[in-house]
Amino acid sequence: MTDNKQEKAEVQDIKQISSIWLVPVIALGIGIWMIAQYMMSKGPEVTLLLSTAEGIEVGKTEVKALNVRVGVITDVSLNDDYSAIIATAQIDKDAARMLKEDTLFWVVKPRIGKEGVSGLETLLSGAYVQLQPGVAKKEKLEFTVLEVPPVAPPDAKGIRLVLYHNEAGKLGVGDPVLYEGFTVGRVEKITFDPEAKKANYQLFIFEPYNSLIRKRTRFWLTSGVDLQMSAEGFNFKIGSIESLITGGVSFRVPRGNEPGELITKELSRFRLYNNLKQVRERFFDEYLEYVMLFDESVRGLNSGAPVEYRGIRIGTVRKVPLELPRAVSGFASKQIPVLVRIELGRIYEHVDVDSLPQLKENLEREFKAGLRASLKTGNLLTGALLVDTELYPEETLPELPRYGRYDIFPTKAGGFAQIQKQISAILSKINNLPVEDTLESLNNSLNASQKTLLATEKMANELAVILANQDTQAIPSEVRNSLQQIQNTLDGFGPDAEPYRNLEQALARFEQVMTELQPVLRQINDKPNSLIFSGEKAKDPIPVGGIK
Repeated sequence: MTDNKQEKAEVQDIKQISSIWLVPVIALGIGIWMIAQYMMSKGPEVTLLLSTAEGIEVGKTEVKALNVRVGVITDVSLNDDYSAIIATAQIDKDAARMLKEDTLFWVVKPRIGKEGVSGLETLLSGAYVQLQPGVAKKEKLEFTVLEVPPVAPPDAKGIRLVLYHNEAGKLGVGDPVLYEGFTVGRVEKITFDPEAKKANYQLFIFEPYNSLIRKRTRFWLTSGVDLQMSAEGFNFKIGSIESLITGGVSFRVPRGNEPGELITKELSRFRLYNNLKQVRERFFDEYLEYVMLFDESVRGLNSGAPVEYRGIRIGTVRKVPLELPRAVSGFASKQIPVLVRIELGRIYEHVDVDSLPQLKENLEREFKAGLRASLKTGNLLTGALLVDTELYPEETLPELPRYGRYDIFPTKAGGFAQIQKQISAILSKINNLPVEDTLESLNNSLNASQKTLLATEKMANELAVILANQDTQAIPSEVRNSLQQIQNTLDGFGPDAEPYRNLEQALARFEQVMTELQPVLRQINDKPNSLIFSGEKAKDPIPVGGIK
């Protein structure tokens, strides 16, 4: 028997998505999650401007802060005008807070500089970029990489100062700042102001040495060697080895001066002097300016030459020569104006602005008393001149008009100029002498002398001929005989000769006769008429004892 019953199939709905697709879905989710985690953990990208890409490698050169890796260089390229290198650095998220306006970057590599040897660890590991965190509030993502490491971090305690000088190249970055030979700071930055035409040197003075910076502090260049020669002998000083090799800048308040108030303002400006001697010479802020008019040459008188009074410095020559006023054209004026400063701090102990008028009156009284300025040689080897002042009481003060806006300091010709005038006067007198007439007379005298010499020579020749004659040679013997006869004659008149004795006897008798004639002569002298009239008879003498 056949079963005609039909079987019915079961119909079931087939699933549209297979479970196998869960694997890529899960993988995609994980990928999205990883990307999100990466994006959330990724820090900012920083653009770095470098002058050279030496030692920089993409993917290898790390960015470190305090020797901890905080990023890596991801790209290096040239800028549009090929003047610099643009490097892109990927910074970690945790280090993003370090990127401020005052953040600093520099490349660490082996260096041998003024401050010593550094970066030796990079010989094996390679160069890396050092990040110095900033402390400013504003963020920044573009920086210029420093060529040398900074002297001090932005949050370092101390004070920053700016020194200005007319010339660049006096100091270098990293040069030491010295106080009494001890390093208390460093040169941090060097710039040049084209408008003011001055070089600016930024210093950083570390704490606690910033308390040494006062209002009257002076800075000067130092070479590490100080050689001074004076009447006491030689004074030789050597600074630190670093300052000896590289130089530096020293500072202090000049001895004998008030230090002034403490400087706390950042980037306060100070003048940079060339040496300590210049500091001592130009420390005097209060001065009086005068113009000195010299009739003589000022060759050898330079700006900065001293103005002295009996060897004591009282001022400084400011400008040689001072410009002539417009009223004078060409070389019509024989006087050369020289601008000088009388630095009253060298003369008086305490000087301020209020006392200048009184001090000026005192100086004008000195002019009336005979104070005069003159030029003197300061160095015989170089011919340098100085201005010397001295009192000449015999000098009268003439009327001194002002020279432009300056008062005139009376002058007097110096010793050398006076010697020149005396020599010129002597030469003028010599020039006025009748030299031609004198030479002509002298020439005539020489001609006459020459004739006399010729005549003398002729006479000598004739005398030689006479002496050569035999008759002339016989003359000496005849002269000798004549002299003998004269001697014999003189011997006949000697004391032992008969004529001498007869003469002696005759003189004795003559003396006797004269003795006998003396009474007669006396009587004749008393009574001249006694020769004619007989004289009275003399009375007989009566003894005195017979008179009663």
